[in-house]
Amino acid sequence: MDAHPTYEPKSFTSTIFNVNKRRDGKMRILRPLQLRDFRLLWTAMTISFFGDGIYLVAIAWQVYELSNVPTALSLVGVAWSLPMTFFLLIGGLLTDRFERRRIMIWADVLRGVAVTAMGVLTISGVVQLWHLIALAVLYGIGQALFAPAFGAIVPEIVPRHLLTEANSLDSFVRQSAQRLFGPALGGFAIAGFGAGGAFLIDAATFAFSTAVLLQLDKRPAPEGETQLALSGIKEGFRYVRSQPWLIATLLSALVTLLFALGPFQILLPFLVKNHLGGDAADLGLVLSAGGVGSVLASLLMGQRGFPRRHITFMYMMWAGGVGLLVAYAAATELWHAVVAELIAWGMFTAGMIVWGTLMHRLVPQRLLGRVTSVDWMVSTAFVPLSFALTGPVSGWIGVRETFFWGGVLGALATLGFLLWPGVRDTETDGSMDSPRRDEPATLTAEVL
Repeated sequence: MDAHPTYEPKSFTSTIFNVNKRRDGKMRILRPLQLRDFRLLWTAMTISFFGDGIYLVAIAWQVYELSNVPTALSLVGVAWSLPMTFFLLIGGLLTDRFERRRIMIWADVLRGVAVTAMGVLTISGVVQLWHLIALAVLYGIGQALFAPAFGAIVPEIVPRHLLTEANSLDSFVRQSAQRLFGPALGGFAIAGFGAGGAFLIDAATFAFSTAVLLQLDKRPAPEGETQLALSGIKEGFRYVRSQPWLIATLLSALVTLLFALGPFQILLPFLVKNHLGGDAADLGLVLSAGGVGSVLASLLMGQRGFPRRHITFMYMMWAGGVGLLVAYAAATELWHAVVAELIAWGMFTAGMIVWGTLMHRLVPQRLLGRVTSVDWMVSTAFVPLSFALTGPVSGWIGVRETFFWGGVLGALATLGFLLWPGVRDTETDGSMDSPRRDEPATLTAEVL
């Protein structure tokens, strides 16, 4: 809690942000890079996220080359998201039972194999839609293993007082690579080498990431006995239900993504290709604009520090980002989509930085893998349904109309969960200022 609230000027920024945090004029976002293992983790994820950005363009373009209807990409989206949702709980259990570094390595290997096969099939000229659907299943399983392990290893490496900066830097790298430079490179790679070449470049990034992760210091498995059984999963769910900020936000994401993610993932490539007359490079440009917005938001969040009214701030950012689907509905020129993408992903990123910091500060370390997997599983449970419905609904009411109603209903769903009892308690109860009881002393000491 701020010790001197009466000194704050009555403005929006001073209300939302804790402006009494130390301001030494330095780039605070870079401070976690003084930690060796975080530097290695940062290097691995930077290269891997470059590949993810290439993949976003390559998979969408290749699918629409095979079948130029939104339903085709919907099928690939379902094939990716359904097994990911199913295996997330298993990934969380493994994360809380075994060394997290090793799980991340195997997850990278699994995804690397999937995109390598996509590349080989595409270059050989024999690729069919069912190939991409089957390999998307394998990719989704790899992501289900990677996400909980990555979410749980960060607070093992980074001290508590640097978590906001670490999450901001994570988001900066993720978005600049995955949504800025990666998609742009993907568009140029497709133009120069075809979608198959783009897939193989993505596979090479997974190989590089694996090699770097192998250099991380080995850490023991999490303390305490974690049963690889139903009881272990139930413990994670019980903790989530006991925390209003957690359960409300997960349910909010569950409903919001039902309305929003399908249009973002399925219809945006279709809009660029068929309504705005763009090519693969243009799609890369639009997706890269989202990266620019995310990078700017990451820099701002890393420099300004953690918002005091963090829950309110997080929900407002997400609602605004989803609401901008309405702008895509009205887009008649490519630059309209570029501007909408920039603003929307900047808002999403600001909210996600707050969310990651909340998870790392408040969730007990021994439960973090399972809680992260519950987070992913609950919030994305309707994503397969969103992908499955987007194609048919857009064929029924129209592409632009689907964007419009997705934005309106998604924003209203997000804001509605601010009324959940106790959801904003962490803004006033002091829990964000107290270290977790299980936090190692070495992580609470000043190290920089």
